[in-house]
Order: sequence, then C-alpha cells, then structure tokens
Amino acid sequence: MTKYIFVTGGVTSSLGKGIISASLAKLLQARGYSVTIQKFDPYINIDPGTLNPYEHGECYVTEDGAETDLDLGHYERFLNVPTSQANNITTGRIYQNVINKERLGEYLGKTVQVVPHITDEIKRNMRILGESGKYDIIITELGGTVGDIESLPFIEAVRQFKWEVGANNAIVIHLTLIPFLAAAGELKTKPTQHSVKALLEYGIQPDILVCRTEHPINQDIRKKIALFCNVNVNAVIESIDASTIYDVPLLMMKEQLDKTVLSKLKLAQKNEPDMESWKDFLGRLKNPISEVVIGVVGKYVELPDAYKSITESFVHAGARNECKVRVEYIHSEGVYPDNVREKLGHLDGLLVAPGFGSRGIEGKIDAIKYVRENNIPFFGICLGMQCAVIEFGRNVLGLTAANTTEIDENTENPVINIMEEQKNVTSKGGTMRLGAYACDLKKGSKAFAAYGKPHITERHRHRYEFNNAYLSRYEEAGMIASGTNPESKLVEIVELKNHPFFVGGQFHPELKSTVANPHPLFVKFVAAAVEFTKKKIK
Repeated sequence: MTKYIFVTGGVTSSLGKGIISASLAKLLQARGYSVTIQKFDPYINIDPGTLNPYEHGECYVTEDGAETDLDLGHYERFLNVPTSQANNITTGRIYQNVINKERLGEYLGKTVQVVPHITDEIKRNMRILGESGKYDIIITELGGTVGDIESLPFIEAVRQFKWEVGANNAIVIHLTLIPFLAAAGELKTKPTQHSVKALLEYGIQPDILVCRTEHPINQDIRKKIALFCNVNVNAVIESIDASTIYDVPLLMMKEQLDKTVLSKLKLAQKNEPDMESWKDFLGRLKNPISEVVIGVVGKYVELPDAYKSITESFVHAGARNECKVRVEYIHSEGVYPDNVREKLGHLDGLLVAPGFGSRGIEGKIDAIKYVRENNIPFFGICLGMQCAVIEFGRNVLGLTAANTTEIDENTENPVINIMEEQKNVTSKGGTMRLGAYACDLKKGSKAFAAYGKPHITERHRHRYEFNNAYLSRYEEAGMIASGTNPESKLVEIVELKNHPFFVGGQFHPELKSTVANPHPLFVKFVAAAVEFTKKKIK
C-alpha cells in the first residue's frame, strides 16, 4: 500500500515547508523508494496562472501544461522527477469540482456541505497519485498556517484520511518555529506548543515536529517540546538556518528525519541514503574557482521569488562550471539609452527575463541593444527572446516600427504576433501554449552545441510567437532560427551567428533545470560569461 506523509506549518508562514518536503523526499528517494510530492493550496484561484507574480511569486509550469505553485519547482529540482496537474490542487479547484458535480445532479438532491462533500473531494485528490501505482510514498504539503480559516477543510480532510488508512499508513509532520529572544538570550518553545495545541483541537496529533531555528536546539529543549507536544524526543527535529537550501537534505539526514519517518510508517530502512552526487554538487557550489556577475533585467525584480527558477538554474549551472554566479537584478523600467552603460557596463552576462504586458519593455530592448553591440553574453527567455527579435528588427533591419502585437496591435511591423487560430479565444489561459512542445535544432548552431542532440522538448507559457513572414529577412541579416517546432514550424530559438553567445528561447528552460541535470543553455551561458571575464582581465 502507498504510504502518505502530510506536512503542515505553524506559528508563521514562509518557514520552508516546500524545502523540508523536498529534502525528505530526496532522502527517501536516495534510499530506493519511489516518492512524489503534491501541494494543496488554500486560495480560491483555480491555479496561479492569473496571479500577479508580486502576489505569489513565479508560476511554475509542468510537462502537461499545468500552471502551478512555485514549490513544485523545488520538488523537481531536488528529485529530478517531473510533476503534473495532479501535484498541485487549490481550494478553487476543489470547489469547482464539487459545484460541477452538484450541477450535474451527482449528489442526488443532498445538501452540499463542507463536510462531507468538500472534504471528500480533497481526500479524492489526495489519493490520485497514490492510486497510480507509481509511488511507494506520497508527501502532501498543505499551504498556509494551522489556524487559518481557509485551510480548515484541508486539516479536517487529513484527520479523516489518517483515520481511514490507519496510523502506520499516514503520518503528519508539523513544521514550526522556535524563536530566539535576544533580550532574554534564549530559545522559546511556547509558540510551538500553541501551534500543536491548535492542531490537537482539530483532531490531529502530529507524529514529528520539525523546528525551524536560528540556534541549535539542545537536549533539554527537545525533551520539553516532546513532553508538551506528545511526541517522542527523537521525533523533535532541528531545522537550523542554512547558507543554501541545498544543504537541507544533508542536515535532515544528520537529524535522521528519514529514519524516523520510515520507522513510523513501518517501512524497511533499506540501505543508507546514497547522497554522493548531491555532496559532489555541494562541493562544486561552495568551492568555485571563478566568479561572474550576471544581470537579470525584469519588471518584478523587487520580489526575487518571481524569478525563482531562473535564480536556481544559475546555481545549478554555476556549480557545473565551478563558478559562483552573482545575480544582479535590474528593473527594466530604470534602463534608458543614456544610462544603459552605467547599468550594464560591469556585467559579464545579461539575461532578459520573461513577463507579460508593456511595462518595462523598452528598457529590455535598450539593454539588449547594448549587450549585442558590445559582445556581452546574452540569454533571452520568452518575452526576453521576443524583445531581442524586436531590437534586431529596429536597429539592424531598419524596421523602425518593429513590435509585438501584445504591445501595439496596429504596428506596421508585427515581428511578434499572435497565431491566427488563437485570435478569437477570449479565456486568458486558452490562448496560451502551455507545457512541453517539441523542438528541432539546427546542426552547427550554439543551441545544438549546448544540447548535443537534434531533438528536444521544452516547456512553454506564452501566447505570442515569432512572425515567420519576417524569418528570411532576419536570417539573411544574421539572426537565425536555430530551433523550430517540427509540426507548426514556429520559431523556438533565435541566435546571432557573429556573437560570442546571443541566444533567445521562446520556451522557459529554467523550468527543467535540476541539481542532477543543470539546463544546458544555462550551463553554456555561464561558461560564455566566464570566458568573457577572462577577456576583460587580459
């Protein structure tokens, strides 16, 4: 039978339930178990697809085109296993499913209520991945904090679920905070006690407590927490602040979190976790032999979580190149022709980030012109690639009106345009290319050299495309389409022939970069930045 682990949070948000879930999953996977993680979010949006990045960070897209919570990115980066639509469920989706069933008469005239109808639908979704037969263990992260009104149906569903499958088949890990009071000079356990008490009021006794802390927790504090929270002393796990999220699996292994979990689920410990490749990655990450500064030009730079996958891709690619990548965020609205040298002149590479809408787009175009003319390594993602096409059209091809119809519907030169079959679709999500699409690479191109193979798939999240009516003019001038979709012939990758590294992808490569498999385009981009620094030093 599939075993289930539920991860809840208490005291405050942002304690890192996603990282703890991913770290535990990594350790269990390293012991030979098949593991996946799902996230249940308490907000009423159907998915994060229409949320402003300032609200919720980046929107992570899975292979099957689901727009999901950014925590799924952590799951994939740690486990190197793709997630899907079934890995992220929101309150909105739960209620939508229940209301659809009610409209179809599936409840046979019954009064539809939170209990049992909403909780039954939550439990049904909790079981979907377990019933697939692919996994030994399902870890379910519950968004929000215990005590929030909006998460109550999920907590109640966990209580029922645990009761139904039995104590040895489902456990609850509660992530909590042990704050340090500087004035008193001591760690305080009272917030954790109150948080566990709130869980107990809802009928759930946590099996394991993971305690976030800035200072080590001694044995006396562990005994106190165990006594007041009804858990074994060895089930009080210290989660101390780490210099990088990639330290957390090894810290959890030291605390024997995986052993405690397996013991409570009555599962064999098999062999010790094989974490050698993970340790090798950390060794490269922490002992770089070079350093580069890469600018990320975007319009959501005030919130780093808006570009979380990009940041982590630089970590992976940096480690592969034994190079420390210092990411410098630059607001696209603050870049103009008269200050572009001041803003970008010190950089070893520039990435122009994805986004929607007109705000900041001219700053992105000015930035691209500067790095193109000064042979600074450039990488454009989605809108970043489209801005590179616009910039080249305006300043090399002489198409002064070149633009995307997203910004100017009536532009004389719509070098980026919406596809004909999408023009009459009104639902926001309906006009998008979402999820994995195939791409054929041109031999001899920088893209082909990076991937080392002619056929790839990459994940998309956009609705505007390169206008193929202009393709021949671009290629004659030196910007080639080095990657195209084999069915639609849509342009997926553009690059400049006579430039050290100038590549733009219509897809989102950052969504497929993991610790085990850093994305090849990021690896080559960082390598190009390292070469650029060497030339500067000479």
